[in-house]
Amino acid sequence: MPIADITIIPVGTETPSVSSYVAKIHQVLEQHRDLVSYELTPMSTLIEGKLEDLFFVIKQLHEVPFTEGAQRVATNIRIDDRRDKLNTMAGKMAAVKMKLANQ
Repeated sequence: MPIADITIIPVGTETPSVSSYVAKIHQVLEQHRDLVSYELTPMSTLIEGKLEDLFFVIKQLHEVPFTEGAQRVATNIRIDDRRDKLNTMAGKMAAVKMKLANQ
């Protein structure tokens, strides 16, 4: 299953803080829990789902800062799409934890 790492950066806002934008973005993600799973990290948001659903949701997330008054938004997207076996956020974490336990 594809996993996307997304960072949405409103440009030219009145404050350097972006937590209010992140909160609004996560409200949109919550509305799409039937399409994607997500995890907030300190620097970005991870979402997993079908590729077409990721692009659909990412477009909606990109629009959030505009609806909040931003005039410019930079969105960075990195997608890990492994096709030879099932790839999930939980599976990737479990693989690393298993290797750490065996050291």
